[in-house]
Amino acid sequence: MAKLVVSEFLTLDGVMQGPGDPNEDRTGGFDRGGWQLAYFDDIFGGVLMEGFAATGGYLLGRRTYEIFAAHWPNQPADDPLAATFNDSPKYVVSTTLREPLPWQNSIVIGDDVRGRIEQLKAEPGKDVQVIGSGQLVRMLTREGLVDEYRFLIHPLVLGAGKRLFEETDSPVRLRLVDTKPTSTGVLIVSYVPEAAASDQAARSPQG
Repeated sequence: MAKLVVSEFLTLDGVMQGPGDPNEDRTGGFDRGGWQLAYFDDIFGGVLMEGFAATGGYLLGRRTYEIFAAHWPNQPADDPLAATFNDSPKYVVSTTLREPLPWQNSIVIGDDVRGRIEQLKAEPGKDVQVIGSGQLVRMLTREGLVDEYRFLIHPLVLGAGKRLFEETDSPVRLRLVDTKPTSTGVLIVSYVPEAAASDQAARSPQG
């Protein structure tokens, strides 16, 4: 079965908006974009590439999809990340977009979102990765569909911008399974839902 992995760049105050470029996402008058760029190092890049290598497809919300679709198809053919995004299946959750979409290998999930995602997870193969897509991540979390959260937490407080988690109906308990600091102070952490971690421990052979 494929894992559904949420991978996010975050600030200490939970902001996820516009990490890669000042003009990436200016909605809501946000003018503090591009904050991630100063923190990149070899450890950071290695973790990203490991994550991409383990990914067989991407699940995106409409807004993140449109940002990616405006950028990655226009990058040089020898850009390894461009090839990763352009060649991989991209599942976009949207009630307004319609197929065929101009960006290759793009598939719209417009209804029965939970059922379609459960089908994706049931298929053998690599992970399905969610990037950005805050509204979608919150829905996936409420529905208990996320298998792993991979957060790259930057030593920065922005004080403004869209946050990954807003108010929730009930607490979501997670268990830390991996942590790695970078030379620039970014903390890369992986969490799994507590129930899933308990189930995995119960299935592990006893020594």
